Formats: sequence, structure tokens, C-alpha cells
Amino acid sequence: MPSVTQIRQYYPEDDPVHGFSHVMRVYRLCEEIGQQEGADLRILRAAALLHDIEGDVDVREGHHLSAAIFAREILQEEGWQEGEIEAVAHCIRAHRFRDDSEQPASLEAQVLFDADKIDAIGAVGVARAVAYAVRAGMDVYAPPSPHYLETGELAPGESQTVAHEYLFKLRHIKDRLYTATGRKMAEKRHQRLVDFFQGWMEEIGEYDGPGLPD
Repeated sequence: MPSVTQIRQYYPEDDPVHGFSHVMRVYRLCEEIGQQEGADLRILRAAALLHDIEGDVDVREGHHLSAAIFAREILQEEGWQEGEIEAVAHCIRAHRFRDDSEQPASLEAQVLFDADKIDAIGAVGVARAVAYAVRAGMDVYAPPSPHYLETGELAPGESQTVAHEYLFKLRHIKDRLYTATGRKMAEKRHQRLVDFFQGWMEEIGEYDGPGLPD
């Protein structure tokens, strides 16, 4: 099993979105959910530590695919059996919200998916959404246009930013989780998320429509 110390070198310290602090929160969530759900903790712990790892592999389709390839290399060097390696790689390939081409088929993959998504909601999720917008050079306070609120599609010249991310992804996460333990853990965080974005749209003073959907 790769150690936390070994893995830490592959994650940037200055990334508040997918950096080492995110990985360790997901690791702890995986431990909690995995124990409750009866998952294989050896597979799950490795998948949690490696799910966002940055290697030299260039896979343009997404970081989850490159992370799975690099994780395979690390576990091969550790002497893991091929079946175990593929189990970890599957967890990593299937953990992304926006890519449903490979569904989480194993319990371990479902637990990793849930843990990773739980870290995207609640108070921490809000901080990560804002941090991502800042790092990407977005207009953090830009509200969604009436067209976007009505259709879910960006208006001409409109950029997706923090409130859009809430509408497109964050508010749907609790309904996409696989495990009973994960869904229960997400309830309080989801409400924090909803409450925050209701206040967000009121306080930026650029939205006079009904409350944002939850």
C-alpha cells in the first residue's frame, strides 16, 4: 500500500480544489463510508489516495483517466496483483461527475464516488467552488442569466461561474450518490449548500427572481 507520505509528493500544496487536503478528506470519508458499507478497505484506501494524482501521462479527456493510468504504474511497482490494480483503476476512472461513460460498478467505486462528491458540497464545497472560480479567472460574483435559469443553457457571451456550478452540478449531487451511508452524510451538507446560495444571490443584489431551486 502506498503511504500517505509517498503520495503527498504528487499533489500540489497550493491547490485548494484537488490538492492534498481534498485527497485526505476524501480518504477519511472513504474510511467512514467503506466501514459502514462493508467495502474492501485495501482497494478503497488506495483508490482514495490516488484518485486525483498528477503524473506525466497526458490524457486530454480528463484527469480521472490520467490518474488511473498513473495509479496503475504506482501499484505495479508496489507489487499489487493485476486484479487488485484494475479494481483501484476502475474506482478512479468512474469517480467523475461529468463523465458517466464508466459507471461505478463495484462497491468500492461507489464509495469513492460518494466520498469525492460529498467533499464538493456543504461549507467545504462552497469554498472549493469559489477557489476554482478564482483560479480559473472567472467573475466570481456573476449571476446566472434569466435565460440560463429558464433553459439551463448559457446565453451568448455568458460564462459559467460559481452560481452556475451550483445550478448545473452541486445541487444535484445528493441525488446522485450510491450508498445509504453517503446519502445520509450528504443531507446536512446539502442544506448548508442551499442556504448559502440562496443568500449569495440575495447579497450580490443582481437577481430579483424567485429563490434558486434546491
